[in-house]
Amino acid sequence: MQGRNMTRWRDPKKDPRQEKKSHLITPQGYARLEGIHDHLSRVKRPALSVKVGEAAAMGDRSENADYTYNKKELNRVIARIRYLQKRLDELQVVDRLPADTQKVYFGAYVTLEDDNGDTMEVRIVGHDETDTRRHWISIDAPLAKAMLGKALDDDISVAAPGGETHYIITDITYADPQT
Repeated sequence: MQGRNMTRWRDPKKDPRQEKKSHLITPQGYARLEGIHDHLSRVKRPALSVKVGEAAAMGDRSENADYTYNKKELNRVIARIRYLQKRLDELQVVDRLPADTQKVYFGAYVTLEDDNGDTMEVRIVGHDETDTRRHWISIDAPLAKAMLGKALDDDISVAAPGGETHYIITDITYADPQT
């Protein structure tokens, strides 16, 4: 039976959406999420509430596209505010460098070299801070998990869709978390 609300059944034990997210975040990432939450709460939500009120005052709501659109947008903003409130409460800010900066831990900038001699630099950050353009990967990503605790010149291998990929860690640096 196919329908609009029907989805494919997924085994909860194997569903990647059910995997636990780490609760680590950098101070800059936390400030960014707080800023988004503040903007949605203080600016966007009140403005949308006014628009919904104005549209509702026009009369018949069933044929009022302005009311329908703004009401849906308001509900989306409220849901995002709730999510951010909950997420900000459970996050743990990592505001200091690890004791051993010669190994890969949260917040590290790691330069990797593959078998072909190509290099790439990645940064290990929290789930909420990932950015593919800047090569910031989640601490929950397979590549990050393979690198954690490794030192300079260590070999790592990561399962990839095209087969296993091997890297050598050529550089490990950390930025001051306070800046």
